[in-house]
This record gives sequence, structure tokens and C-alpha cells, in this order.
Amino acid sequence: MSTAENTSGPTPSDSAGQNWVEVQSSPDFVELRSRLRKFVFPMAGLFLAWYLLYVVLADYAHDFMATKVVGNINVGLILGLLQFVSTFAITTLYVRHANKNLDPTAEKIRAELEGGRS
Repeated sequence: MSTAENTSGPTPSDSAGQNWVEVQSSPDFVELRSRLRKFVFPMAGLFLAWYLLYVVLADYAHDFMATKVVGNINVGLILGLLQFVSTFAITTLYVRHANKNLDPTAEKIRAELEGGRS
């Protein structure tokens, strides 16, 4: 085995000499990362809390979860299906957020990086 570094992947700077550390510290990249985190962390926290609530109710509130709503459909089934609904809703919200707030800045950064290449 060789201890030489793998040189086939990305290097700290591209062929135009743009330093990746400079890109990461640029105002556009910092803003992009901030916008992403302001969406992802709260949304992940809310979803995990919602999922944990479902699991706790399923484990400790059997009578509540078994409460019939219509026919054989009970509260547990409805809450379980709402887990899928919330997943699709979060995906939709993220796509809208990314299209409006993330993609334009990411495209600008990419254009600046690729602009120096021939």
C-alpha cells in the first residue's frame, strides 16, 4: 500500500488558481450556507419532534391511538399517514426554498468558479 495522497480528486485550488478556502470564506458562500442552515436545522428539529411524538404516543398511549375515528380507521393510522404527508410537505417546502433562496446564489458561485476556466 502506498501512503501517497490521491491526486485524482479535487485539489485545494482549481486550474484557474481559485483557492477553495477563499470560496468558502466568500460572502456569497457564507450567505448560502447560512440560508441553508436556517431552513434545514429548524425543519429537521420539527420533523424529529413530530416523529418522536408519534413513537411515544404509539408506545405509551395505546387507548388514544386505538380511538376509532371512522369505521376501522383510528387515530394511530391517521397520525402514521400524516408522517408521509409531512415528509412530502417538507420536501415541497425545501424545493421552493432552494429555488428561491439557494439556487441563485449557488449558480452565481458556480459561474464565478467556472468563469476562470478555459
